[in-house]
Formats: sequence, C-alpha cells, structure tokens
Amino acid sequence: MNSDQTHLTVTRIVDAPAKDIFELLTLPARHHEFDGSGTVRSADGTERIGKVGEKFVMNMHREQMGGDYRTHNFVTAFDENKMVGWQPAPEAEDGSAPTEPLGWEWLYQLKPRGADSTEVSLTYDWSKVDASLQKQVGFPAIPEADLEESLNQLAAAVTAP
Repeated sequence: MNSDQTHLTVTRIVDAPAKDIFELLTLPARHHEFDGSGTVRSADGTERIGKVGEKFVMNMHREQMGGDYRTHNFVTAFDENKMVGWQPAPEAEDGSAPTEPLGWEWLYQLKPRGADSTEVSLTYDWSKVDASLQKQVGFPAIPEADLEESLNQLAAAVTAP
C-alpha cells in the first residue's frame, strides 16, 4: 500500500434494488449484520438515519481499543437511495459524548444496475485524521479484506428473507 494513501474503496454488485440496500444502511440497529470487521455489536436506539447532521450511537468491541466502547457517528452524507456516510468518534472514558468526529469516514454509494441489481461502493477515508492520531492508530485500522467482507455481508443481509 502507498504510504500516502488516505482511503480504501471496495465495490461489488448486489442483487437487490438500491432502495432496499439504502433502507438497510440507514437503520443502525442492523449495522452489525454487515460489519466485516466484527467490531459493531448493537445500536443505542433504532432511529433511521434521515439527513446529514444527525448522530447515532453504536456499541462496539475491539481488542485494540481496550474491548467494549461506544462510538457517536456523525452523519456526513445522505442522498436517498444513492449515498449515506458517517464519521465516528469514540465516547470519552467518562461517558461524555464527543462534540465532533475524529476524521475518518465510512461512505456507501449506490448505483442502480437495472431494476434488481445495484453497484455498491464502500469507502473508508481517513484523509481528515490529524497526523499524530494517524500515527497512533496506524491507518488503515480496518483492512481492505474487512471492507470486502462488509459488502458480502450486506448482500446477504439485504437478500435474506
């Protein structure tokens, strides 16, 4: 990987309409179903994402982060049936909510390929993370294979009965 790289993008075709995929992506309560990294456990509250500027909270687990933790996710992109994205920020140890994200973003883009098929791209972008945090965390913290697995799990979740 290029040391100047600041994002990873994976793409695949999912045999489902864009509106069905978007419906799944905008419901945080179902995010654990398509997390290829295995860090997402559950959502606090099940409100559907509806616009840029909203925030949703996820319960997470990652050994490199000390086990269980919570993230506050700031919605940064929203275009119905086309795109949704968010920037996470871990909750402080005292349980206080962060006031702004730390700079990395998850972005899903949907491009219909017929009535029942959609090209789904997932981009993990850390270009807005400050240099000291990039060095401390070691970006990309989530490997490309986990992103690919996220799209595989998304395809399975959206087509499950």
